[in-house]
Amino acid sequence: MKVVIVEDELAASENLTYLLKKLNPTIEVLTVLDSVRSSVAYFSAPNEAELVFMDIHLADGLSFEIFDKVPINKPVVFTTAYDQYALKAFKVNSIDYLLKPVDEEELAKALKQFEVQSQTETSPNMQMEGLLDLIKANSKSYKTTYLVSQRDQLIPIKSSNFAYLYIYSGIVKAVTKDNKSYTLDKKLEDIEKELDPSCFFRANRQFIVHKDAIANIKYYFNGKLLLNVLPASKEKIVVSKAKSKELKTWLNS
Repeated sequence: MKVVIVEDELAASENLTYLLKKLNPTIEVLTVLDSVRSSVAYFSAPNEAELVFMDIHLADGLSFEIFDKVPINKPVVFTTAYDQYALKAFKVNSIDYLLKPVDEEELAKALKQFEVQSQTETSPNMQMEGLLDLIKANSKSYKTTYLVSQRDQLIPIKSSNFAYLYIYSGIVKAVTKDNKSYTLDKKLEDIEKELDPSCFFRANRQFIVHKDAIANIKYYFNGKLLLNVLPASKEKIVVSKAKSKELKTWLNS
């Protein structure tokens, strides 16, 4: 199987290549394209690609723009950190979409689906019905309310009201937009999975921040970024150089 990867993050493309080779050593990665521009140039010419893995967010725009400029008559597996793009992804030649970071088991399912589709002839309508079923199966609902203890009572707090959450002395604290602090009896890693990633970002090992709480971003040492939030945090919220691009993409989405 000959594969083309469209991905502008080197670590992500290397990881995907590794997983593909692990699952099927006969897979040949023909090339890795890192932009809309380079992808349009590549697919404008004859090529041997049989399957395309395509990140939705690229350095110079969204990968959907590629389809507006050049026809890609190959099945596409989209990769994205934001599943709200799923419906749009399936309006093109998509056979699947994978949420980042790419899971080996989900990747294996996508490859299996490609093999099945390549051996059967299905009408566009039948294929779209199958894709919509897949979207429903992969859809995820996020936690909207947390019950927190406050003296002798339980108080429901909407997750949308969280400005940021952080770890203090091993305890998870949630600060709301009206500057009230609550203790959550959960690990920050578990809470991260429950919150909508389009609204919340894991800035570092200590902090999760809501998009609306970010007042501004300052350049810090060695390519790092410093988040200033409202209400103000007593601790500095530093985003590593490795995650700074991801943060900017998330804020621009």
